[in-house]
Order: sequence, then structure tokens, then C-alpha cells
Amino acid sequence: MLKQPPVRTGIIGCGGISHYHIQNMFQDKNTEIVALCDPFRDSIDQVSRLLETNGKTIPPNEPDINKFLNHFSMDAVLIATPHALHHAHTVAALEAGLDVLLEKPMVINTQEALSLMETRDRTDKTLVIAFQGSLSPLIRQASEGIKQGLYGDLLSVSATVWQNWGPNVAGTWRQDPILSGGGFIFDTGAHLLNTVADLVNQDFVEVAAWMDHHNRPVETLSVAIGKLESGAFVTLHGCGETIPSCSSDIKIFCSDAILTTCAWGSSLEIQKSGQKKAKKVPFPAASSVWDVFLQVRNGEIPNPSPPEVGLRMIRLYDAICQSAAEGGRIVRIEK
Repeated sequence: MLKQPPVRTGIIGCGGISHYHIQNMFQDKNTEIVALCDPFRDSIDQVSRLLETNGKTIPPNEPDINKFLNHFSMDAVLIATPHALHHAHTVAALEAGLDVLLEKPMVINTQEALSLMETRDRTDKTLVIAFQGSLSPLIRQASEGIKQGLYGDLLSVSATVWQNWGPNVAGTWRQDPILSGGGFIFDTGAHLLNTVADLVNQDFVEVAAWMDHHNRPVETLSVAIGKLESGAFVTLHGCGETIPSCSSDIKIFCSDAILTTCAWGSSLEIQKSGQKKAKKVPFPAASSVWDVFLQVRNGEIPNPSPPEVGLRMIRLYDAICQSAAEGGRIVRIEK
């Protein structure tokens, strides 16, 4: 059996979330981190320590993304920059001929999502969005079951996410509206919006929403009511000002069953008609986000988290923002 060539990988954005992906890269003997791209010395120092601790060579850092893409020989990149930079950085990487694992949320508005999909199609490169929910085998199972009607008709969805996000990230770029593109419901809450959009397998057609900044630069409290193409109802609730915690709860009510999961797809319980209690679905063997990306890149599996899912999520978010800005007016989502 021929040995596969190494996957020469670059890291664009070396903040905290990149450490999670880099540690997963360590598990793949074929992945070689060849270059870093981050303008902040502290971020580079932290990643360098992580690499050094794990016995890895510290690659060079080129803070200018254009020089980074033109100077180094790479096959793929992880993009983990602030949200508002995702579109420009991903387009540049795809056009440079690189496959991309992109951190969530995909982009900050619908126009950017459509542009990203066009670039993906034109360059014929791999683009996977790092949403743990869509990448979870449990969410894939639930989503496919709902789509096939295994649980009867979809009636409604109740989804909540909470965290002490407001005080926890105060003073960081996550609460800078120019860089973040939104507040709690678009940061941690993006997992909730995306997983719900993935589970229901259909577009939202109407949304009414309200937001509160709680004296911060971006929203930290939000609630939205949505209507799906099928007529099913969805409630979305984000509280980013609660006690130290980070969790979520998603309940999907169907005519023949109730499904319970979370924004990250780490658990799934199903209570079918006639059962007194919900039964926990065993978590199947799962791969890391980076390993799934490599499997998609190698053509071994279909892309479980493509930009098409990100487009549905960002259309929902755009409508939430528009409705909240207009005092909760019902917004009709047009394709």
C-alpha cells in the first residue's frame, strides 16, 4: 500500500479555538502544519508553546494573509479568524487552490454565503464548516430520520442555549460588532441556529424576534419565533448573561416521537409513542472535526457540513436581526 503524501496545512488565525483543532491534527500522522498566519504575537506564542509541548516543529508565521497564501506550499488551511473576516479569508484560500476547514459561523450575512458557495463551485475545492452539530453522527441520524418521516410529521421545535457569555468575553473581539458580526446568538448561539436548521431539513419562511444588549456592545439576550415551509413552529432562545455555564437543549416534537438533543450533537434521546420514557441513543464511534474534514477531502464520505447548511442558518439569522431591529415585526424570508 502506497504511503499517502502529507497534508501540508496552514493555520489562519491562532486564537483559542485553533488550539482545539491543532490538537486534533496531532492525532493524524499524515498532517503537517507548515505555516501560521496571525498578526498577534501573543497568539503565535501560545500556539508555538502548544506545538513545542507536543514535540512538533514550530512553523514560520506570516501575518500578511496574501503573502502567506503566495509564499508557502500548502494543501489545506484551517481558518479560525474573527467572524467578519471569514468570507474574505476563505475566498482567498479557495482561489489559491486550497481546501478549507472554516470555523463557525460560516459568514456574517446571506450575500457572503452565496459568494462563498460560488467560489467553492468555481474553484472545485473542499469547504467544510466546523459545526460540531452537523458533523455529529447523532444529528445526522436524527436529521435523516425526520426527513424520512420515521417519527411522523414534524410539529414544532423548542431550542435554548445559555452561557455566562456577556461577562466572560467582555472586552474581546467577540463583543466588537465590526469583527463579530453579532452577539451571543451569533457566537455560541450559532451552534444552536445551525443545528436546528440542519435538523428540520427545510427553510424558515417567517420570523419574529427580539434582542437586548444588556448594556453591552452586542446582544446577549434574544428570542425568536419561526415558521417553517411545512407550517411547523420553532422557538429559539439565547441567554448569554446567566450563571457560569455553557449548555443547550433542543426538543423536536413530531406526531409519533419526541427527540431531545443539544446544539453540539453530543447526545440524542428519543421517546416514541407508547413509551413511558425516552431512550438514549448510543453515541457511535465519532471522528474529530479535522478527521472528518480529511475524509471529505479524500472523497471517502459526503460533506456533512457544507456551506448549503450554513446558508440556511445565515438566512435565519439575517431575518432574526431584521425583525429585532424593527421591534419584532414578522419578517418574510425570500430566497
